[in-house]
Amino acid sequence: MRRPALIAATLLMAPLAACSTVKEAVKGPDLAPVGYPAALAPIQQQYVSAREPAPQAASANSLWRVGARAFFNDQRASRVGDILTVMIDIDDSADTKNQTDSSRTSTTKAGVPHLLGLESSLGKVLPGGYDPANALETSSATTNAGAGNIKRSEKISLTIAAVVSQVLPNGNMVIQGTQEVRTNAELRQLTVAGIVRPEDISSANTIRHTQIAEARISYGGRGDISRVQKTPAGQSLIEKFSPF
Repeated sequence: MRRPALIAATLLMAPLAACSTVKEAVKGPDLAPVGYPAALAPIQQQYVSAREPAPQAASANSLWRVGARAFFNDQRASRVGDILTVMIDIDDSADTKNQTDSSRTSTTKAGVPHLLGLESSLGKVLPGGYDPANALETSSATTNAGAGNIKRSEKISLTIAAVVSQVLPNGNMVIQGTQEVRTNAELRQLTVAGIVRPEDISSANTIRHTQIAEARISYGGRGDISRVQKTPAGQSLIEKFSPF
């Protein structure tokens, strides 16, 4: 009973998915609703839960607050919900060349002077006669040559605001942030997530991407331009699973 219901539900949802695709092709991709960054990060990770320390008031006859980093109020992100700016500046390039040449030659020769007394009979059955000294002889030769060249260059310079989603027991903070910008029918998506140390956050409440541990940075988009540049699905399957 469950299988027919599942098939019927799939058939009912197929037109809805097609309508969504047609709508995106005509009007362009829609922006995602604004929500908590933890629900927008592409990779969800499990962290040890930590209790947020309760704020402590200043002691009597003192302006100093217990747990403060400075005499004046620190504007840097330190608690869940605080915002900090992530500076992303990636300038990476790689040029790799590889060339291999291999060859192999094998020759095997064996003689069977006595074969259960059938030497004379084999000479009558086999065409060309039977030579016990050259009963078996094989030879093979293999040659392989390969060459590969990879040249890659990436340069990304962006700024994104991230939200502190969790404070770990050792004081490090888990940050996550997502940014979407739509231009005409093209939607650009930038997502960043990772763990930062409070000491690495500058006085301007900024941090570089190289100071983020377990960094997950995703930069891409969808729309007319991305659809044209993307390899067709059929061609991708052929290139991936073709044995030749």
